[in-house]
Amino acid sequence: MSRTNFDTLLEAGCHFGHLKRKWNPAMAPYIFMERNGIHIIDLHKTVAKIDEAAEALKAIAKQGKRVLFVATKKQAKQVVADKATSVNMPYVTERWPGGMLTNFPTIRKAVKKMANIDKLMSDGTYANLSKREILQISRQRAKLEKNLGSIADLTRLPAALFVVDVCKEHIAVKEAQRLGIPVFAMVDTNSNPNEVDYVIPANDDSNKSIEVVLDALCGAIAEGIEERKAERVDTEAAGEGEAAKAPRKRASKARADKEEEAPAAEAVEETAAE
Repeated sequence: MSRTNFDTLLEAGCHFGHLKRKWNPAMAPYIFMERNGIHIIDLHKTVAKIDEAAEALKAIAKQGKRVLFVATKKQAKQVVADKATSVNMPYVTERWPGGMLTNFPTIRKAVKKMANIDKLMSDGTYANLSKREILQISRQRAKLEKNLGSIADLTRLPAALFVVDVCKEHIAVKEAQRLGIPVFAMVDTNSNPNEVDYVIPANDDSNKSIEVVLDALCGAIAEGIEERKAERVDTEAAGEGEAAKAPRKRASKARADKEEEAPAAEAVEETAAE
């Protein structure tokens, strides 16, 4: 079953590439034709690539791992934030904090600092500070929230990265490559697909195009999460069943032992009588 179809992608304008003079020759296999100086992306290949990426993301979600969504360009920010939140995945839409993956412990410290500020504010520790100090701390907290709030629950490195626009997010892609983290990306005709593990050739400038692709991928992630939950319930039920069977097994074993002991006792009595 296909996650999306040619007509849906066509309607969303996923086929519009960049101007011919801006193209990256490595994208040639995904380009269908040129019209009015603009490259047109082959949507049949896009459909196949979306299905391939969706299956891989579903497998990652089924294992209980996290996928980090990255999109700092204006058109993609809100769509990515909404879709990532819907499947409870972390995302970066403000600015990529340099070294976020390669220097992850430092980023975690900044997130903990935010949590500490919240804790101290709630237990009244800051009540004794001056207005100016409280204002400074509040500003610091707001800045941390803006840049790192969406990754507050990312306690370990993500299992995969999803990127909108490889050119704009080149630092994120480089960091993921260095750590061997697979990269899923929407790649337009001006980008290099060789830097990405799972290429989705599509227009990365239109929010409709981004939304259509994310709908398909987040649907797959949601399925993976549901399957994981269902498997856990089945495992727990099986465990409870085994636990319930254990006393019965013990009781039947005790009964069998008694039955074995009875003839032995009778034999002893007969011997004594003789």
